[in-house]
Amino acid sequence: MSIEGIILSHDRRGISELRGRLPADFCHDAAALILRAVRQSRRAAIITTGFYVASARAPETDGPPGALALGECLDRLGFDVTYVTDEHTVPLLSCAALKKNEVIAFPIADRDSSERFASHVLTDIQPSLIISVERCGPNSSGQYLNMAGEDITPYTARIDCLFIGQRNTIGIGDGGNEIGMGNLARHIPSIRNLPQDPALTPVDKLVIASVSNWGGYGLVAALSKLVKHNLLPSVEWEKEIIIEMVRKGAVDGMSGQRELAVDGFDMKQNSRALEQLHRALAR
Repeated sequence: MSIEGIILSHDRRGISELRGRLPADFCHDAAALILRAVRQSRRAAIITTGFYVASARAPETDGPPGALALGECLDRLGFDVTYVTDEHTVPLLSCAALKKNEVIAFPIADRDSSERFASHVLTDIQPSLIISVERCGPNSSGQYLNMAGEDITPYTARIDCLFIGQRNTIGIGDGGNEIGMGNLARHIPSIRNLPQDPALTPVDKLVIASVSNWGGYGLVAALSKLVKHNLLPSVEWEKEIIIEMVRKGAVDGMSGQRELAVDGFDMKQNSRALEQLHRALAR
């Protein structure tokens, strides 16, 4: 099975129905963009993640593990990685990232203030690469909606401001309401369980997956194939990260409960994608 086939397996929302709207090897395309950025004189990368679950008043377990896996991979490729998230998700990234990478808390503010803050971040870091993993983006009304159509704008930092007008941007998502889904915005409403008013922020390369963490791992797997070295985290690493994040308050995005699950998949079910990616690289 291909990398794309693995990360789109066990699709519960219908996101896989958009596969035909992207290149067949969309993970390879995104990985190739990253390797082109490696050749630039300044190897600075921004990775953003964090999705607020209103019913639990907490961030979800999908997104941060995939972001950290990508960050570890980019570290090994020579990038200086900075994580950008909101006040809700900072504790989840701090559990592993602050040991060597900076975590910036993007304020929850109005559009003008957010654009000014984004401008300062971009000026300070001068990134050659910007990646979003499961980060809500605004729809046509400027609202940030979850999969149930609930407005989470008051709890969502406008981190999409970092992507506007920038080069070498990648979005990873699983539901149609994330940064990057602007690439497929006119097709998303045709899928029954996806948003009728999807997120509009575009990116240079879009990665879709049944679970956004899996999309992050798929991108790492594609990079591994290109550099001929397995850069994927272990299944044990992922389990430890999820356990620690739940301990710090993260919840399953489907149930809203503090449980060891990601988008309704328990730990055993969730680990299958990473196991399959390892096997694919071994072949």
